[in-house]
Amino acid sequence: MVDVSEKSITTREAVAEAVVVFPHDAWAHLRENGFTSKKGAILDVARVAGTMGVKQTSQWIPFCHPLPIDGCSFEIEPSEAEPQLVIQCRVKTTGKTGVEMEALTGAAAAALTIYDMTKALGHGIEVSRTRLVSKTGGKKDFNADA
Repeated sequence: MVDVSEKSITTREAVAEAVVVFPHDAWAHLRENGFTSKKGAILDVARVAGTMGVKQTSQWIPFCHPLPIDGCSFEIEPSEAEPQLVIQCRVKTTGKTGVEMEALTGAAAAALTIYDMTKALGHGIEVSRTRLVSKTGGKKDFNADA
């Protein structure tokens, strides 16, 4: 692990995104059924799974520091233009290291959960474009859209 003992404690925040792309027939089925499946409310379960992923990141990713999570939220929105769900995971902490990995893990876990809950509609579903959108509070801020 990287030694962070000399770093200052600051408020740190990261936002990560993942996209789940559906075949048109599967997308139509999901929209008609209010994004529910036999397994339950897809978007609600994805938020829970994503939150669990955020909280367990240091156990999944070698050399990742365990961090206290001050806040974690998800936005999961259907795209108007494409047959896809866009997941954004926002994570916040006050500490000596950032929460980029936690945000990425949360977005990925939510996306994988959506895949699992919808795979009965066809295996043409894709988990796509998992990326860091922004981070603040460390040495350098980052914004992918800037």
